[in-house]
Amino acid sequence: MRVTQSMLSSNMLRNLSNSYSKMGKLQNQINSGSKITRPSDDPVVAVKGIGYRTNLNKVEQYKRNMGEVENWLDTSDDTLDHVGIALRRVQELVTNAASDTNTDEDREKMKKEIDQIKLQIRDLANTKVGEKYLFSGTNTLSPVFSNDGTNDTFAGVIIDPTLGIGGSIAATPPSSGYTNSVEVEVYDGVNLNINTDAVKMFAQIDDMLTNIQKDLSTGADGTTIGNRLSEISSAQNTVLENRADIGARQNRVEMMINRLATQEVVVTKQLSDNEDIDYERVITEMITQESIHQAALSVGAKIIQSTLVDFIR
Repeated sequence: MRVTQSMLSSNMLRNLSNSYSKMGKLQNQINSGSKITRPSDDPVVAVKGIGYRTNLNKVEQYKRNMGEVENWLDTSDDTLDHVGIALRRVQELVTNAASDTNTDEDREKMKKEIDQIKLQIRDLANTKVGEKYLFSGTNTLSPVFSNDGTNDTFAGVIIDPTLGIGGSIAATPPSSGYTNSVEVEVYDGVNLNINTDAVKMFAQIDDMLTNIQKDLSTGADGTTIGNRLSEISSAQNTVLENRADIGARQNRVEMMINRLATQEVVVTKQLSDNEDIDYERVITEMITQESIHQAALSVGAKIIQSTLVDFIR
């Protein structure tokens, strides 16, 4: 087979072009720190990278969700703490009122303070996070207590003063939404309940305070008033049970946050192993490729005749 000058030139140019391409790819890897700059460089690496980035994005979203969960639980716990403080004050007032030495004026003062405590607890029942009510179940845009200008309303049910909240909601049950759980996804297939079903508790407390107000207004004897202490103790226990439930969920939140942090580290390492270059190896390959390229240029200069005069000399 006859090897022509044209064939030598074509082969040399093609090989030099390939050499430039290899050096360009290595240079891009060094500049970017990544094995690929476009999917066609290595489709397998690109597809795996998409999967790892999807996992990282999910972890970031779950971390944002955990922030919302912490906000709800912390606010709920703080609110119930204030309810407990209010009940302790009611307990003190009832203990004092149970003494028959109190005058009607003394009891009227106690009643006025309990009036304000009752309003305070109603305000606590309507605590919001952002624009959402904490204790309204999935009816997050509706308060537990409200007033339409004429009637007091509890969980969407008008309170009949003669029946109290308990009797009113027994006659007309509130929407089930007020007792539904509000759940937030915090991991693949893992949902956490972030609200506290406290509607029944607030109904119990409000009716109890109403009865104490009546006792103080009607001049009930000390024994009758003193019997309310057991109801107050029961309400305090209910508050503590709800706070214990919140505390248990807060502990789980901490564990989930640690799990998400670990998952983020693991996925980040997998992404790095998949895409990041080994600088020492790539730089060595770059130097080797430069040496090969220089050798190719040197040999090519000897094989390829620059001019017709050089060729016939």
